[in-house]
Amino acid sequence: MDEKALMGRLPERDRPWVMRTYAGHSSAAATNALFRRNLAKGQTGLSVAFDLPTQTGYDPDHELATGEVGRVGVPVSHLGDMRALFDGIPLADMNTSMTINAPAMWLLGLYGTVASEQGAEPARCAGTTQNDIIKEYLSRGTHIFPPAASLRLTADVIAYTLREMPRWNPVNICSYHLQEAGATPVQEVAFALATAVAVLDAVREGGQVPARRMGDVVQRMSFFVNAGVRFVEEIAKMRAFGALWDQLTRDRYGVTDPRQRRFRYGVQVNSLGLTEAQPENNVPRIVLEMLGVTLSRQARARAVQLPAWNEALGLPRPWDQQWSLRMQQVLAYESDLLEYPDLFDGSHVMTALVDEIVTGARAELTTVLEMGGVVAAVETGYLKSALVASLAERRRRIEAGSDVVVGVNRFTETEPSPLTAAGAEAVEQVDPAVEIAASAAVRAWRADRDAAAVDAALARLSADAATRANLMTATLECVRVGVTTGEWAAALRQVFGEYRAPTGLVGGSASGGDDGLAEVRARVATTARELGNARLRLLVGKPGLDGHSNGAEQIAVRARDAGFEVVYQGIRLTAGQIVAAAVEEDVDLVGLSVLSGSHLAAVPAVLDGLRAAGRPDLPVVVGGIIPTRDADQLRAAGVARVFTPKDFALTEIIDELVTVIRQANEL
Repeated sequence: MDEKALMGRLPERDRPWVMRTYAGHSSAAATNALFRRNLAKGQTGLSVAFDLPTQTGYDPDHELATGEVGRVGVPVSHLGDMRALFDGIPLADMNTSMTINAPAMWLLGLYGTVASEQGAEPARCAGTTQNDIIKEYLSRGTHIFPPAASLRLTADVIAYTLREMPRWNPVNICSYHLQEAGATPVQEVAFALATAVAVLDAVREGGQVPARRMGDVVQRMSFFVNAGVRFVEEIAKMRAFGALWDQLTRDRYGVTDPRQRRFRYGVQVNSLGLTEAQPENNVPRIVLEMLGVTLSRQARARAVQLPAWNEALGLPRPWDQQWSLRMQQVLAYESDLLEYPDLFDGSHVMTALVDEIVTGARAELTTVLEMGGVVAAVETGYLKSALVASLAERRRRIEAGSDVVVGVNRFTETEPSPLTAAGAEAVEQVDPAVEIAASAAVRAWRADRDAAAVDAALARLSADAATRANLMTATLECVRVGVTTGEWAAALRQVFGEYRAPTGLVGGSASGGDDGLAEVRARVATTARELGNARLRLLVGKPGLDGHSNGAEQIAVRARDAGFEVVYQGIRLTAGQIVAAAVEEDVDLVGLSVLSGSHLAAVPAVLDGLRAAGRPDLPVVVGGIIPTRDADQLRAAGVARVFTPKDFALTEIIDELVTVIRQANEL
C-alpha cells in the first residue's frame, strides 16, 4: 500500500482555493493599478467592489451619489469605465467575482463586451455575478426594483449565461450579510436556501430553460457565505449547507447527477465582527474565521477573500490587503492542511452539531415556504423582523458580557498600538476630487455619443421590460451605444418602479435583563415632562446610499424600549428628506448613521438644511465608521456627539442621547 495512504494522507496534495482580495475604490484607473499589484503578489482571482452609486443604479452626478463616489468601491458608469478597469488584464484567463446585485445584468453586459473586445469568447469567461437581490431587502440595502421584477432580471441572466457563458456563475446566493444582520447559523442556512428556491422556481417557471437543463442551472449556482469566529460551529454550518443543498436539488428539482448537486461556495469572513478597539486583535479573528471554511475538505470553500485588520477603522490600504492575502498563502502553502482527507469525517461531535443545524434549518425553511416563499416572507416583514430580533439578542449578550469580545467588553486595558499610531493615515483616504472628476467624466461621455442611438436603445429596453422578453439582448445594445449605469436603471425604474423594504422594527426587542434601561427610561420620561411633551421623539436617518442599516435599527429598537417615539423611514434618503421629516415630525433629536465613509458630505448637508429650515437648535448626533480626524471636523461643524463601533453599549448610547437633548434645551 502507498506510504501516504498508510499515513492517512491524500495521494496528491489538493489544489488551493481561489484567493481573492475584495478591491475597488476611487476610479477605474486606480482600481486597475490595484488589481495588477494584487495579481503580481499571487492573488489568483479578482473580486470587484463597486461603489454605492453603481450598485444602486446612479451615475456619479446624481444627487444621491453626493459623497459616495469611489468610496466603498469603484465607480463604473459606462463601457469606457469597464475598459479602463480591466485594461491589460486578460479576461479570458481570469476568474472574476463582481459584487453587484440589482444592476448585475448591466455590469455583466459591460464585462462581457470588454472581454469580446479583448478577443475573448464569452464562453471562455469564468467568474461570478452575485446577483442575489433578496438579501439586499434584508441586510445590505442596494436593491432598486420590487422582488418580482428583480427575480425576473436574475432569471434572464441565468438563461443568457446558460446559452452564451456556460463557465459563468450567474447568481451567488449570499448568506454573508444575513449573518451580519443577526442571523443564527440555522437562519443563515434556511433563509439562503429559501432564496435559492425562489431563484430556481423563477427559472423553472419562466419558460426560458428546458426542464432537462435544470441540472445545468443548479451546477452553476454558487453561494457566498460568512464565517464568524466560532469556527467549529462554522464548519458544521458549511457541512449542513452542503447536505441540505444536495437533498433540496435532488428532491425538488430532480437533479440526478451528484456532481451537479455539489455545494459550491466562496467566502468573505466576518468584516462587521472586526473591532475598532484594539484592532490588532482582528488578525487572529480573521485567521480563525478562515479555518472555519477551509479545515473541512468535504465543505471547503472554492474561493476565499479576507478582510483587512483595519476595516473597522476605514478603507484598507494595499499593504493591509496584502497582509490578508499572505494569511491565505501561509495556510495553503506552508501548512499541511491540503495533504489530508476530511479531518472531521467520523467525528461524533461534528455529526451531532451538523444534525442540529440541519434539523433547525429544515424546519425554518419549511416555515418560509409555507408562507408562500421567500418573497412573501420579505414583503410581510417576517424575515427582516427575525434578523433584527436575532441581532438585538446578540447585542444584549455582548452588553451583558456573556458573549466576550476581547478588547471591547473584556480585557480592555491596552498598550498604544503601533499599527494605529499614524492616526487617520492608518487607512486609505479617498480624495474628494475623485467625485468631481467622475461627475465631469460622465457628462463628457454623454455629450460624445450618438444621442439617437442611445434613445433608441433605451426605448427598446423599456419596451422589452413591459413584455416577458429576456432583457439581456436590449441591455447589450445599451452597452454598445454608450448608455450609462444611471440611464439603464432609470429606464427600468420607469417600468418596474422602486421598492422600499420593511424596516423590521415591529416587535424587535432584546433589552430584557438590562438593569440600566430602567434608569434611562426614567430619564426619558422626566425629560419629556420637563419639555412639555408626551414623549421624546428621535429621528433615525440614513442619508445617501449607504444601506447597511443594522446599527441604525438596533439604536431605534433600544431607543423605543427606553420610551422614545422613534421615527425611522428606512435607508437611502436625501438630506432634504431627512430635514423635512425632522421638521414635520417635530423631533427632539436627529441621529444619522453613515458607514460608507461619506459622513463629511452627508452630515453637513443635513446641518445646513436644518439651519435653512429654521431649526439650527435641533441637536444632531452621528454614528458610523468615522476616523478621529473626521469626528473632530463633524463636531466643529455642529454635531453634538459622534459614535463609532467602539461604542457598543446601546443603553449607554441612549442615555447619552437623553443628555444631548437636555443640554440642547438647557435643562
